[in-house]
Amino acid sequence: MKNTIRQVFHSPKFVIGFVIFFGILLLSIIYPLVHPGDPLESVFIGSDRGSFTPPGTYFSLYDAASSFRTNLNPKSKTAADRATISISDEQRVRMITWLTAMEVSLDGVDTTDDAALLEIWKANYDESAKPKGMTKSERNACKRLNSDLNSSGKESPLKVASEDESVKIKDIDPMNYVPVNQVRSVIRLPLGTDNFGRDVLKELVSAIGTSLLIGLVAGVIATLIGLVFGLLSGYVGGLVDDIIMFITNIFTVIPSFILLILINYSIGQEARGAMVVAVVIGLTSWTWTTRSVRSQVISLRNRDHVNLSKLSGHSLFRIVMTDILPYIASYVVMAFILQISSAILSEAQLSLLGLGPSTTKTATLGLMMNWAMLYSAHLGGSWWAYFPVIGVIALISFSLNLMNTGLDQVFNPTLRD
Repeated sequence: MKNTIRQVFHSPKFVIGFVIFFGILLLSIIYPLVHPGDPLESVFIGSDRGSFTPPGTYFSLYDAASSFRTNLNPKSKTAADRATISISDEQRVRMITWLTAMEVSLDGVDTTDDAALLEIWKANYDESAKPKGMTKSERNACKRLNSDLNSSGKESPLKVASEDESVKIKDIDPMNYVPVNQVRSVIRLPLGTDNFGRDVLKELVSAIGTSLLIGLVAGVIATLIGLVFGLLSGYVGGLVDDIIMFITNIFTVIPSFILLILINYSIGQEARGAMVVAVVIGLTSWTWTTRSVRSQVISLRNRDHVNLSKLSGHSLFRIVMTDILPYIASYVVMAFILQISSAILSEAQLSLLGLGPSTTKTATLGLMMNWAMLYSAHLGGSWWAYFPVIGVIALISFSLNLMNTGLDQVFNPTLRD
């Protein structure tokens, strides 16, 4: 056993796959301990719900107004950048249209540079001018734009609490800056929020744990069923073999994913928990394990050590457990690894179709993909809602298949380099 384990961990492919998978597993265990809380609880409320919030660091403006402030040099580059931060794409187009109509030369000017465009605008804009080809409503829109640009950055009152007064009005200068590390209420969202205002990173870690649990439970069920049927079919043979292979062929002819869809649909959304989905996946994905184990047992049942056990009068159970199972244990382990990977992918496919676990109780990798698709995250450019999920699914499948390949090379000498 020690020699076998040593050989396994000397396989580079197995080690790389094991490290990746074990790292993902540790993340799903440790992160909830460091950042406790309900992963399906919204971070933001009110108007921020219903839209994907991009990744970043968010802090309370209320606390920022009460923190230590310092004045920035108005001539600094940072101040210039701040002055142009309010220019949107629509405003930029309107400014370029007015300048072009007034025959202001924009040659050599980078119109995507807000600071340069604002400087030209302030130098040439005339409220009384009537550019050719522009309607009155368009000229009025330019006036409002100029007013917005001139008022940008002016002092604005903000109510903040103080120690000696319940409410105090403070005027905040446009050049006031606050050290972020001194603001008390800071929320860091490395992956932003989803359409429900939930922290995507916390949700993703929770989904990883749930999907791995589904894969583990489904893998155990499918491997046990396949192992029992394969051992009986391969060793006993005869009528038992015919019956088992008849059942196996029926499940092989009918695509397992179609069975998954039909069974999950019949269960209903409310009763369809994570464990229910795992059991259904396990009960419909044992056929190829049965065939693999059966073929291995057939090649072993007439070996000398097995015949010696038969002559010694050993029971069927003892012969199978002591003389056959140890010789196919490596294939069983490899089948179990592949069953876990297959179960995780099956859950993701079911959830994309809306047939996964109940959406109000837990989060899975497939459900996160389903939510991102339903609320058009891919159309709105909200990559953080779906791209990390795709990466995690691919990484888990890659690591498990890499582990399986490494084991296959160790236990199958014909595949070694």
